[in-house]
Amino acid sequence: MRKISTLFAVIISFTVITISNAQTADEIINNYFETIGGLEKLENIESLKMTGKITAQGMVIPLETVQTKDGKMYVEIDLQGSKVKQLVSNGDAVYSMNMMTQKMEQMPEDASNTMIKEFKDFPNAFINYKEKGYEVELIGKETKEGTECYKIKLTKDPITIDGETVPNITFYYFDTENFVPIMTESEIPTGPAKGQKMEVPLSDYQEVDGVYFPFTTVMQGMPMTYTSIEINPEVDASEFSVPKDESAPEETDKN
Repeated sequence: MRKISTLFAVIISFTVITISNAQTADEIINNYFETIGGLEKLENIESLKMTGKITAQGMVIPLETVQTKDGKMYVEIDLQGSKVKQLVSNGDAVYSMNMMTQKMEQMPEDASNTMIKEFKDFPNAFINYKEKGYEVELIGKETKEGTECYKIKLTKDPITIDGETVPNITFYYFDTENFVPIMTESEIPTGPAKGQKMEVPLSDYQEVDGVYFPFTTVMQGMPMTYTSIEINPEVDASEFSVPKDESAPEETDKN
């Protein structure tokens, strides 16, 4: 009888812990929204323009990124006074610059679709995550960058890479004092570094029109700092179109 009572106690304890963790995960995310400006302000963001610089191979390169809620995006860099788009999404397909040919090329369909879906998690993947079918789990506490953090696991819809369906999981490390993520962690799904862990630190949170954004990060070992972020800027729709290759032969009428 004592063994049965002990078993029930363990089951009840496990259930309470599970429910508590789920509630705490929601509380952490809600506190996060409140800290950075409130859910209503985030939902009213239709587009963002981010201007800054990235350091790569010893060079400091100015860049500009514009992103919209409907999956459009472009990344433009300034190389010695020449502005070059490195990535463009028109909301239906994604194009990237081929550095060998210096021409924009459409990315493979599965990669393109995956990126557009990620772009549409704008401006924050946690907004309405339950309605989107995403799952959030509090893993526990860990120390990152010398700071005690809540480790939150965000599981989104699986993605397709090279015809293979793979999990889409990102871990967020929320500062236990300020309730903002100071780092994200995910597994690289493709390429030479496939399977390796990618950590993206987030710091220098600054306020823009009542909303706080991280102004400093590191992408694949390259430090990136924003000097300005604009909310809902005026953007020419043509910026998201990919110029046609004028050197390509024109189609002729076969009839």
